[in-house]
Amino acid sequence: MSQVVDQPQARVKEVCPCNGGKAYGQCCGLYHGGQAAPTPEALMRSRYSAFALENADYLLATWHRDYRPQTIEFAADTRWTGLEILQAGSDGDTGVVHFVATFNEAGEWLLLEEKSRFERLEDRWYYLAGETDFRPASVGRNDPCLCGSGKKSKKCCG
Repeated sequence: MSQVVDQPQARVKEVCPCNGGKAYGQCCGLYHGGQAAPTPEALMRSRYSAFALENADYLLATWHRDYRPQTIEFAADTRWTGLEILQAGSDGDTGVVHFVATFNEAGEWLLLEEKSRFERLEDRWYYLAGETDFRPASVGRNDPCLCGSGKKSKKCCG
């Protein structure tokens, strides 16, 4: 069953938000357009991109029916800027992805660390739930800025 969902075209950037190193159309854009993510990691990356692009339809479509919320609301003052996959794998029809996502909320840099669980049903991966931890992000003056500009923190947002 194909799951085509609306893509927020106005927010789509050339480089995919998931930090996979590809253009959006060759990365998460494929999954947002209806192609099934082949692995739990690919699904997690595409869900992160959906959060960054505020694509609620895709998030709901890829959430396991037993855990899916009725709606998703995005905070107007939240901007997702980075994703790092720490560990990912699958065994049969179950999978896990451990990741850290960087975001800015109301001017404060934060990290979301999550160990996510996935299940494959009818050849499609679905997000079940995760163990999450939120904490302030720490960045030194000479470290790369968390906004993704490539500049040092002291010359950018720091």
